[in-house]
Amino acid sequence: MVDYLIVGQGLAGSCLAWQLLQRGKRVQVLDVPGNNRSSMIAAGLFNPITGKLMSRTWLAETLFQSLFDFYPQVEQNLNQKFFYPMPLYRPFLSVQEQNEWMGYSAQPENQKFIDHIHTTSVYGDQAHDAFGGLVIKQCGYVDVPVFLQSIRTLLVQQNAFAEDWFDETQLQHTPTEISYKHWKASAIIFCTGTSKTNLWKAAPVKPLKGETLTIKLNEKPKLIYNRGVYIVPGKENLYKVGATYETQNLSEVITEAARFELATRTSELLMLPFEIVDQNWGMRPTSPDRRPMLGHHPNSKNVIIFNGLGTKGVSLAPYFSAQLANWLTGSAEILPTVNINRFKALYSKS
Repeated sequence: MVDYLIVGQGLAGSCLAWQLLQRGKRVQVLDVPGNNRSSMIAAGLFNPITGKLMSRTWLAETLFQSLFDFYPQVEQNLNQKFFYPMPLYRPFLSVQEQNEWMGYSAQPENQKFIDHIHTTSVYGDQAHDAFGGLVIKQCGYVDVPVFLQSIRTLLVQQNAFAEDWFDETQLQHTPTEISYKHWKASAIIFCTGTSKTNLWKAAPVKPLKGETLTIKLNEKPKLIYNRGVYIVPGKENLYKVGATYETQNLSEVITEAARFELATRTSELLMLPFEIVDQNWGMRPTSPDRRPMLGHHPNSKNVIIFNGLGTKGVSLAPYFSAQLANWLTGSAEILPTVNINRFKALYSKS
């Protein structure tokens, strides 16, 4: 008997398992290696100023304080390295954009995230930045595959992980107990991303396909470059470039159209010559309002969901896994803006 059965060991499931273990709870995690395509191909970028309009991300102060506490703590506990804080540089495209950001930078809520505004080229040997650019702090990346493997190793050591293609037909649940194959738990938590289950079939998780390139550079970028695409360090002289956003063509293959788009944008951003060495794809689990989904099923209080992290899983997962763990252990409430019950009208008849 364990406290929680967790289905899925992507970013959501991994962070939640860690949070529950830290609270002295017993968990059993079920997953299949290689099945977390969104997490495994993620560049792991975190950036507090994002989007086409370059605005502070939702709950920026709270989320970034949490992630800067969480990942180093896990690194220290597991004696691993996967958290890489690094400034990010976004070149300006015009004098008008320069002037706009001079104004934005004076706003108190933005000052903690803006390191410097350059009005002339400073990285022109590596990037197209004739009009200068914006240096953003509290950025960086998480090596997501290393993070996931570190958590998996911990779970295996504690006999709390099993390779299992989850078979919902073998799940039985009462108000007080969950039974699945030979496991019993007080509750089951679905961290399944875009993989559908019957219990949560009405939850509005929408797949957002993303494709990335891996490129080879002979010269090391001085920081993370981001304009149209991001250039995030990988192993040795390899870098991750991404990502596309595709809601219509959800084919589970890489495409020439995405390769061309990413290569073109990379050429527009970088002065450095590059070689494409790989291309990959993944499906991000998004929600209609771009907020995570946490909470219990309307008909079963011990059937839980943690999903909808979308394109910002690295920054959302630490804080909301802690919130969910605290809610499960009775010490906190779930924010109404992320509680799955905000969609209750969509599945109240399920």
